[in-house]
Amino acid sequence: MPTHVAIIMDGNGRWAKERHLPRVEGHRNGVESVRMTVRACGEIGIKYLTLYAFSVENWNRPKDEVDTLMKYLARYLKNEIGELNRNNVRLEVIGQIYRLPEFVQEQLQKTKAALAKNNGLTLVLALSYGGRTEIIEAVREIAAEVKLGKLEPAEINEQVMAQHLYTKHWPDPDLLIRTSGEMRVSNFLLWQISYAELVVTTTLWPDFRKPQLFAAIEEYARRHRRFGGV
Repeated sequence: MPTHVAIIMDGNGRWAKERHLPRVEGHRNGVESVRMTVRACGEIGIKYLTLYAFSVENWNRPKDEVDTLMKYLARYLKNEIGELNRNNVRLEVIGQIYRLPEFVQEQLQKTKAALAKNNGLTLVLALSYGGRTEIIEAVREIAAEVKLGKLEPAEINEQVMAQHLYTKHWPDPDLLIRTSGEMRVSNFLLWQISYAELVVTTTLWPDFRKPQLFAAIEEYARRHRRFGGV
C-alpha cells in the first residue's frame, strides 16, 4: 500500500466538451470525484493524498473560468467540512496561496482550523502551484541563509533542499496517478516524484471513482521499486 498518493486531476474540459456542456460543468462534476477519492483513500489507510487542483499556469485561462473555479473551490472547502470531519481528514495546502482571492484564502483557513485535530488521511491541495516555482523559492531561501552565514555552500544537499520545499512536512509520493491519458507530469512535484511510480489512466477526472483508484494501487503493488538499485 502506498503511503502517499498524488493525483493530476485532468480531463474536466474534455469531459464537458464530449457532452456539449460548458467547461465549468466538467469542473463542477469533478468535485464528486474528489469527494469519492478522498473517502476511498481514507478507508483503505492511505496516509497522504495530494491533489493538483490549480496550477500557476491555470491563471492564464479565461477570467470567467478562473473566477468560477475559485467559487467552486471556496464552496467545496465550506460544504465538505462535515464530510471530511466524519472521515478524520486533515487539510493542508501548498503553492502560492497569496495569489488566491481573499475569500478563498479566508475559507482555507477556516476549513484547516475545523479539521486541525483530525489524524487520519492528510489531504494536501496544490493551489496556484508550480514545481519549478517551488524549487526556485527553495533556492532563494537557501541562498539567503548562505548570505547570512547560517549555511555553508558545502552543506547544501538533498536533505537541505527538501527542508525548504512546500512539502517538507510529508514524505514524497509513492504513486503518481494522472487521469485523461496524457503522458506528462505538467510541472507537478518535480523534485518529489523522482522515484514515484507513475500510473496513467484514460479515464477523465469527472469519471474517476473507486475502481480506477484501486486499479492504480493494484498496478503499484505489482511493481518492484529499486530506487536505482538492482
